[in-house]
Amino acid sequence: MLLHFTKMHGLGNDFVMVDLVTQRARLTDAHVRELSDRRFGIGFDQLLVVEPPRDPDMDFRYRIFNADGSEVENCGNGARCFARFVRDQRLTHKNEIHVETSGGPLVLTIQHDGQVRVDMGRPRFTPSALPFDAPGDQPLHELNVDGEVLEISVVSMGNPHAVLEVENVESAPVARLGPSIEAHPRFPHKVNVGFMQVVSPSEIRLRVFERGSGETLACGTGACAAVASGIRQGLLKSPVKVHLPGGELSIEWPDPEASLIMVGPATRVFDGRVALN
Repeated sequence: MLLHFTKMHGLGNDFVMVDLVTQRARLTDAHVRELSDRRFGIGFDQLLVVEPPRDPDMDFRYRIFNADGSEVENCGNGARCFARFVRDQRLTHKNEIHVETSGGPLVLTIQHDGQVRVDMGRPRFTPSALPFDAPGDQPLHELNVDGEVLEISVVSMGNPHAVLEVENVESAPVARLGPSIEAHPRFPHKVNVGFMQVVSPSEIRLRVFERGSGETLACGTGACAAVASGIRQGLLKSPVKVHLPGGELSIEWPDPEASLIMVGPATRVFDGRVALN
């Protein structure tokens, strides 16, 4: 069968969007892996699927699949693309869109300037929320990685994140430590790994090694996790500008009891059709 899709990106973090509200298809893990191949398929970091909601109070159900075929709970850059996609496809005329994910509900707002504002909910730091094998909640945890003891913070933004502060993101050992931390046995469901350089209390630089996809040009939930961790440790103060390899995001978290807010762009690249084997 022919599957209609749209290619989009959020700061270079690229997605294939599939509308399963007006068309029908059964996407398997093998389909996702084939389509994600950048030489023999379409190529993407994640596949995002729009489905009818299960909850009548929601507008859509939002599902996220990594390039390796694994389904994950949340994706911040993808959420912004999701909002633009359902509007562009005329699946809704709302500016404020309520979506259900396996990581919890999200509220997406398309602003007048075209940027998308995402209410990401409250960060969760308890190890069981990720999950992470640790005796209790604390700002920093020691993690032994190949004989090297690192200090990391752990944050759930609906999906699991480990954040490591570094002096310089350009020279940070992302390729070496990223895979080792991602698959560390203390993270039974694996983890996204952020390498954060604090520039000032209102500005950071960040690289993220994403679970199931490797290093990407941008990670929205990773930016949120890094800022939440930095604010909790007293290193940052809301709002915070996050510089990622693909561009900038603005993160607001003025109060520990408040939702964390992410604002950034979403870009449509092209539409196409692909044959599913």
